Amino acid sequence: MTLFSARRIFLVALSCMFLLSGCAAGKLGGINTGTTDEQASTPQSTQAQASGEQSNSASPEATVNTSNETSTDTTNIATPALKVKALYLTGWTVGSTTKVQHYIDLVKNTEINSYVIDIKDDDGLVGYESQVPAVKENGTWLMKYNVDKVIKAFHEGKVHIIGRIVCFKDPAYSLKRPDLAVKSVNGGLWKDNKKKTWLDPYNKDNWAYLASIAKEAVEKGFDEIQFDYVRFPSDGDKKKMDFSGADKEKYQAINEFLAYMKSELSGVKVSADVFGIILESPADTEQIGQYLESVGKDIDYISPMVYPSHYAQGQIVNKVEFPAPDLEPYKVVYNSLVKAKERISKVTGYKASVRPYLQDFTASWIRPKSKYQEYGVQQVRDQIKAVYDSGYEEWILWDASNSYHEDALLKDGE
Repeated sequence: MTLFSARRIFLVALSCMFLLSGCAAGKLGGINTGTTDEQASTPQSTQAQASGEQSNSASPEATVNTSNETSTDTTNIATPALKVKALYLTGWTVGSTTKVQHYIDLVKNTEINSYVIDIKDDDGLVGYESQVPAVKENGTWLMKYNVDKVIKAFHEGKVHIIGRIVCFKDPAYSLKRPDLAVKSVNGGLWKDNKKKTWLDPYNKDNWAYLASIAKEAVEKGFDEIQFDYVRFPSDGDKKKMDFSGADKEKYQAINEFLAYMKSELSGVKVSADVFGIILESPADTEQIGQYLESVGKDIDYISPMVYPSHYAQGQIVNKVEFPAPDLEPYKVVYNSLVKAKERISKVTGYKASVRPYLQDFTASWIRPKSKYQEYGVQQVRDQIKAVYDSGYEEWILWDASNSYHEDALLKDGE
């Protein structure tokens, strides 16, 4: 063999080695940048959320930085956002260790991946021993559960936890601080049909009070904050409410409140529960401060309560009349969400995604009795199907007693 031939063979062999090395490096990078479903559903770290810093653990909004040995470039690949499929749980429910374990197991074995847990319910009480000065001074807390123990258990089970704060329906703090309550034009405090007092949504001192509770909850480890009763009262003699001096419409006050909360809870997902009927009603028809086209402009999610039982008999939704809405769960939910999607699509810069609350309870109070039905597995699945068919992907089931039809939940692999 000549020297020229030997050199040529050597160069060819060397080229092949470089090519194989590049292929191997490419495969290694692909493995390192992959994410698992487990990583995508891991809650964010508590302190990272509180400070607005990037979490060290993989979360729905986290990014994974990877590089291979043959390159100095860093590739940022976002993990898929968690598609929440949740149940609502009361503070009393999670106060039971046995029940907490049951719901952790439910996440392991079904499509459920999240829970909404009460931080402050409509009794006006924070459900655990709060260190917020205003809460401590006024005694507006009740030990329903050990928040640190519960959050730790759920996070170890890789469960996403959303904290629910009832805002202005607050018969506890409004009595302790009557200066912050809704007043009556006849003097004294205004009361709803159940003789309950409310906090005044116009009063920004109430905003600060609620923000302080939310911030503490984030520090405790809640992954998201959900505001409920984020509205003015809807029952009682509304004409007797005294809002003299208010310089804006009700819906403008609620919008500003939500924008304030989003700015106060830096780096934290914020949502608001809204009436299902506002998806159909134009403007703020109900005069409660919820106007679809503007209520979701500054937050991450709105959760319309599209419970079929809560629509009036004969209600028209998306041009479809429902003589008995409770009997047609699929059509009510579907038409409500389709109408919402169509309206929101016309709003520039609308930030909120739609994550509806669905009905998993029987509305036995409806009269005549022929206008309601027992809700079970089929009715729950019909509503979930309506969510998907309308183009949305997330949902939360509501039952005030937490007696859910768990057979309606898809098992792993289904």
